[in-house]
Amino acid sequence: MDAGLYRADLEAKPEALGALADHLERRDPFDGWPEDFDRIVFLGMGSSRYAAGVTAQRLRAAGVDAVAEYASASPGTRPGPGTVAVAISATGGSRETLDALARHTGRSFVVAMTNAPGSPVTEGADLVVPMVAGEERGGVACRTFQHTLALLLTLAAGLPRGISSSPGEAVAGLVRRAAEATADLLDRRGEWLADAAALLDGPDGVYMIAPAGRLSSAEQSALMIREGPRRQADACETGDWAHVDVYLTKTRDYRAIVFPGSPYDEQAMDWIRRRGSTVLTIGGELDGQAGSIRYRHDDDPDVALLTETLVAELIAAEWWAR
Repeated sequence: MDAGLYRADLEAKPEALGALADHLERRDPFDGWPEDFDRIVFLGMGSSRYAAGVTAQRLRAAGVDAVAEYASASPGTRPGPGTVAVAISATGGSRETLDALARHTGRSFVVAMTNAPGSPVTEGADLVVPMVAGEERGGVACRTFQHTLALLLTLAAGLPRGISSSPGEAVAGLVRRAAEATADLLDRRGEWLADAAALLDGPDGVYMIAPAGRLSSAEQSALMIREGPRRQADACETGDWAHVDVYLTKTRDYRAIVFPGSPYDEQAMDWIRRRGSTVLTIGGELDGQAGSIRYRHDDDPDVALLTETLVAELIAAEWWAR
């Protein structure tokens, strides 16, 4: 892992997203998905599971039986002919994912999503979906997380099959808008990055709060703070925050990034204001915030889902470089 190369990986996001959009316009990456199935189980760890979690929620809302499972879960979802097992591993070699996949190979329909063609996760797969993220030389899954989300949105757009006749083309436009949003944040970082990094630089870590539909943004942001600069960070869903994390505002120098968009934003901010805690919002404004970062297309929740983690990623790069 390398801080400088990690920063370069982040700076390459708009170009990589453009390549992914081109890829989606040429073909449906999930062409070959079975016509008949009963359930989907996403298997992954870390960033892969975060991306799968918000996708599974979308699919359930659309009437599709889907779950995102820790690949390390034992026992896991039962394999069988009605099950589609989607194994997600950027490197293609995550031990837990390979172990979980072994239960499904030859028994379920297996889809392998990876950034490493020919890696172990693809062995025996019925369908391989490349992430098209390029090499992450910094050793941190940042572009692959973004691309995994975009690809899973493509899957959700086409399930049940026939909802969208060209899901890849439909999502390609979204990916291009996310590339513009990402470029906007990168181009203007001189205006916001130093202040944001200073605002969140407290003695008791930093906390990420996001609505359930974009919980992956909070989870990935917290992971970046832990993985790069090795600082304390955690994630919480906005509604759940009042039941599990509010207590920390009583005794800690509580500093948080809030991703607005939950019907429970005001419930959380009421406690934040009363306790004098510090909040940086991304992509929206909330009463009581200490700062806010806006960017192009941030009024589109799907663009936000694909883009907003970049703020914490760049803050992590800043702290890591020190």
